[in-house]
Amino acid sequence: MRDETTRYEAVSSRDARFDGEFFFAVETTGIYCRPSCPAVTPKRKNVRFFPTAAAAQGNGFRACRRCRPDAVPGSAEWNVRADVVGRAMRMIGDGVVDREGVPGLAQRLGYSERQVQRQLNAELGAGPIALARAQRAHTARVLLQTTGLPVTEIAFASGFASVRQFNDTIRRIYARTPTALRADAGVGAAARAARTTGIPLRLAHRGPYAAREVFDLLAAEAVAGIEEIVGEPGARTYRRTLRLPHGTAVAAVDERSAGSWLDARIHLTDLRDLTTAVQRLRRLFDLDADPYAVDERLGADPFLAPRVAARPGLRSPGAADPDECAVRVLVGTAGAERLVEVYGKVLDVPSGGLTHVFPESGVLADATDDPALRALARALADGEVRLDVGADRDEAERALLGLPGIGPGAAALIRMRALGDPDVDPDDRAGAGRWSPWSSYAARHLALGD
Repeated sequence: MRDETTRYEAVSSRDARFDGEFFFAVETTGIYCRPSCPAVTPKRKNVRFFPTAAAAQGNGFRACRRCRPDAVPGSAEWNVRADVVGRAMRMIGDGVVDREGVPGLAQRLGYSERQVQRQLNAELGAGPIALARAQRAHTARVLLQTTGLPVTEIAFASGFASVRQFNDTIRRIYARTPTALRADAGVGAAARAARTTGIPLRLAHRGPYAAREVFDLLAAEAVAGIEEIVGEPGARTYRRTLRLPHGTAVAAVDERSAGSWLDARIHLTDLRDLTTAVQRLRRLFDLDADPYAVDERLGADPFLAPRVAARPGLRSPGAADPDECAVRVLVGTAGAERLVEVYGKVLDVPSGGLTHVFPESGVLADATDDPALRALARALADGEVRLDVGADRDEAERALLGLPGIGPGAAALIRMRALGDPDVDPDDRAGAGRWSPWSSYAARHLALGD
């Protein structure tokens, strides 16, 4: 969708396939939208296109109140790309700039701050600070419109350095004061109860979503104490604990898709973790995938075509905690349950069947007697193996293969799940490049059979 004529055609047809892939703004109104916005299509001469919401905001446009362009799925491109821009976008989404600033982002990427700034501006029309600010604004809007928290508390929970910065950003992006933005949503008693019931969220996805297959996989892999599936197929809820930068969380995601999103609730011990928690759920449920591109590519293969037709929108689930995922690949589900029981952090207040948070790598490195597990845990704790969202996937796989007990299949599975690589077949059934760049999705189809 690099060609502006093609982009305008997508806008004219209100094509939701491209929501999150680009944004358009209308010069006569000063508003930017998602491609599927239901408003009257503007004249072509008045339209400008932007690769990110932050770029539109940086050019003085405010978010449309009808289509809420800040609530679209993320671009699938950032999961596919392994270059510095793709890695940077994944880390910004995980809150790295909010926690560590641009210097921390640059250090993780192995580039200078100037190089990172230049590459992001050149390709995305916005630098890391602007991209992080756009994300903070979205988090703030969610909290304003779904909770009864004081505005001052929301400002700092969203990652803003001051209330003044928070107020100025909200006015610039939404043409509303925070109080007016809250009033627009009619926040009532249910929202004010979010401290105890959890923050309600709509996790947007693009195109068809094969929820049953995702929930079947999560149910089969569930580790007691940190995960559980409740309810009957078709109406299940997946619940799990999360370890986050500032505290812990209990998250719940419903199987039944409400059209273009999954309903979720997150109960946080520290609201500053909301953005990170949401992004980790998005990776776990593979919500930023482009099922149209995946199904078109795999459906052209005569061998896979019947499977693709039977399961449109099949996802390749990732991991909510990449280090935990690596350990689970090594020890299996039963082994992981033993680790949780012996070494896991006990929740202050149990929630249903959720009683623990998965043990940290440093704890396992010092406590376990299993030499392979100890080597993996020590490598993760010391940073010799990096599995965070911005990690170099090739480097991570090479480092994993250098550890005892991890062969090519296990390393590939960790790369697919923990690092969210869309182009991995752990069983190497495809042959070089046959299903690239969507081999991970082909592997899911093959695993499910006919």
